[in-house]
Amino acid sequence: EVHLVESGGGSVQSGGSLRLSCAASGITTSLYCMGFFRQAPGQELEGVAFIRNDEYTRYGDSVKGRFTISRDVAKNTLSLQMNNLKPEDTAMYRCVAGGSGYYCPWSGSDYNYWGQGTQVTVSS
Repeated sequence: EVHLVESGGGSVQSGGSLRLSCAASGITTSLYCMGFFRQAPGQELEGVAFIRNDEYTRYGDSVKGRFTISRDVAKNTLSLQMNNLKPEDTAMYRCVAGGSGYYCPWSGSDYNYWGQGTQVTVSS
């Protein structure tokens, strides 16, 4: 059984930082693209950041230059360093695995596995 478990969410003030982690079990993460989506109440699902097996990364326009995604294939873990957080970053962040090791789709429907999510709240 596949499990993706996020941690590291919380409440911070605007300009602060948080680091999200995702621990994967039941899958070989090197076979998948890994990443994070987020969704705020009443808003559409938004792709945040994704990383391929060759360390190629892609980011949503709203987080470029502020967020950094990384992975440890040996440990089956994924991390998202979020700096200079803004109130509009407030959302539930969910870890995903899908696509392939060398292809990261942008649509949530292309991801096979999802974590339960961790809440990030940024106050102004």
